Amino acid sequence: MEKIDKTDKMTVPGGRYSPASLFSGFIKKISKAHKTYGVEWWIMIAGIAIVLFMIFMAFFPYLLAPFGPENQSTGPQLAAPSAAHPFGTDNLQRDVLSRVIYGSRTILGVAFAAAFLSSIIGIPLGLISGYAGGIFDRILSLIMDSIYSFPGLILAIAFAAMLGPGVINITLAVSVIYIPTYFRLVRGQVLTLKEELYVEAARSIGAGDSSILFKYIFPNVIATVAIVFSLNIADAIMTEAALSYIGLGLPAGIPDWGMDISIGKSFLPSGVWWMITFPGLAIILLALGFTMLGEGLSEILNPRLLEK
Repeated sequence: MEKIDKTDKMTVPGGRYSPASLFSGFIKKISKAHKTYGVEWWIMIAGIAIVLFMIFMAFFPYLLAPFGPENQSTGPQLAAPSAAHPFGTDNLQRDVLSRVIYGSRTILGVAFAAAFLSSIIGIPLGLISGYAGGIFDRILSLIMDSIYSFPGLILAIAFAAMLGPGVINITLAVSVIYIPTYFRLVRGQVLTLKEELYVEAARSIGAGDSSILFKYIFPNVIATVAIVFSLNIADAIMTEAALSYIGLGLPAGIPDWGMDISIGKSFLPSGVWWMITFPGLAIILLALGFTMLGEGLSEILNPRLLEK
């Protein structure tokens, strides 16, 4: 039987696998994971599917968008959704569908950059602060708690107003509010992990502080950081859209969902519902995808789940 199974997988000399056999193996692994993790697995898969679709849309908008985002000769002004314009047109005769597709590049870029920037600052600070302790830990914790005590959106508004509009400025404004999140999470885990027996054993054999921190403690923090990173992107999407909505986000000429909603609200009393509906649904869908991804990972990486 073993020989037959191997033969079925081979299609060419040299032991290469056929696409069909690889796909079959992938489906078996998915089915096995579904039995192990249950509905949490499918929540994560649904989140991944949404996120991957949005990423594809952001990287290759010209393959999906029928018009350019700033093309003002796509059709009648304020045309309702139709076959020619599935999402309608706006007050400048721009195709709303094309605006939504190209706007995904803006909001994803800002959200990813903000979450990445806050993580590369907050994680090392949390590691060093939790491991070193003492006066350094107390001062840094006080600073981070002070930042964390402010409502995130209000703090982002303050920084965005101070820095002014622009892709880099709004990324910095959004990233600041998430640094304390990574710091508090990592610091709390380091305070627990540094007392574990394997850390004491590493210290007893002469391992240095940097080696203990990055070889023994940090790997045990990565799983939790990945979950928080995904959830932070979802929150950053909402924050970026809110800043653009109130006019503190990106300059004119850059397609953005929050800005399109802000423009469309003026025409809502006239019955032009599509200018705010479709960008709003795009924001909800993208934030939902990252939230489902984060929640699914949270449940799957929970050791207690495997004990069921």
